[in-house]
Amino acid sequence: MKKKVLLCVLAVAVAATTMVGCKKNGTTGSAEGDVIKIGMFGPLSGPVATYGLSVKEAVQLAEKEVNAKGGINGKKVQVIFEDDQANPNQAVNAFNKLVDSEKVSAIIGGVTSGATAAVAQKATQRKIPMLTPTATEPSITKVGGEYVFRSCYLDSFQGISMAKYAANDLGKKTAAVLYNVGDDYSKGIAESFKKEFEAQGGKVVEYMSYNKDDKDFNAQLTKIKGSNPEVLMLPDYYNVVGVIAKQAKSLGITSQLIGVDGWDSSDLYKIGGDSVKGGQFINHYFQGDTAEQVKSFVDAYSKEYNKKPDALAALGYDAAKLMFKALEDAKTTDGAKVRDALAKLTLDGATGKISFDSDRNAVKGASILKVEGENYSLVKKINP
Repeated sequence: MKKKVLLCVLAVAVAATTMVGCKKNGTTGSAEGDVIKIGMFGPLSGPVATYGLSVKEAVQLAEKEVNAKGGINGKKVQVIFEDDQANPNQAVNAFNKLVDSEKVSAIIGGVTSGATAAVAQKATQRKIPMLTPTATEPSITKVGGEYVFRSCYLDSFQGISMAKYAANDLGKKTAAVLYNVGDDYSKGIAESFKKEFEAQGGKVVEYMSYNKDDKDFNAQLTKIKGSNPEVLMLPDYYNVVGVIAKQAKSLGITSQLIGVDGWDSSDLYKIGGDSVKGGQFINHYFQGDTAEQVKSFVDAYSKEYNKKPDALAALGYDAAKLMFKALEDAKTTDGAKVRDALAKLTLDGATGKISFDSDRNAVKGASILKVEGENYSLVKKINP
């Protein structure tokens, strides 16, 4: 009897050891088991939280859709989100947590340029494929290295495109630029706009800056008013642009306001009111586009969240689709193989046809939109 009990105990012990061993092997990194973990970091709180929340919602929608179809190569997708508050230091913390604690296989992010740049090199060092949907600062992929991709266009593309549009389509000869000297995004676009506008034969009559946390722009705007430019370029985010536009209007400035993708937020009109009405800016897509890829995305997002998706959402959705497809094509979560698969991809997405150049930057087009109030209208499409 004692022998039988002892044999049973040993059998149970062996079985338990085997089960523990299997479980351990099955959860080594996110490459094993039944779940593929993907990280995302962006501003989910703070002054530009609408950007991060739009991207998060779209990524969650893409996650829901891919899992409804059986996941990736038979494995469910789990996206884990971290808040960086658009702060580079917080972005580093978010990256470390996603990679070291959550063991993600790939990352979608960051959302803002500064936060993305802060972790770009770390992604390549750790061999974690990282795809930013929205960070437009030009040097990010070059500095970050071979594991860093971007599915949006560059800051320089925005500045050059708006300069050509102002000079050729609007027929303007003079421009003023007012930009945030403490932000690489704003500064980079300002520089490329000035260079291209002058190359097109225009004259930049005022090229002025402000600091990151400034709230009063009357000194700069008073000088700009004295030069009476035909267009006023404001390359910054919606929360700043709305304030500048209101102060410009109160000073009697009548220049055509033009801008960049940072304008795109449901809060732009809430902040700026009629002072931003009629302003024109370059953006990644137009939600009223009749293209099938746009319409299906807008319909799905609207059904899921009971609101229309902004450009940040469209970019987030396309980035998720690209990353999911790269993982599917790679048939593994090995970083090098996912990176190689991503580099070869072409996607007909909500923001247009996307492929990657040799620097892992997106090759794609854009749209120029006009602020009609809380909604926009399509003015022009720019092809790559």
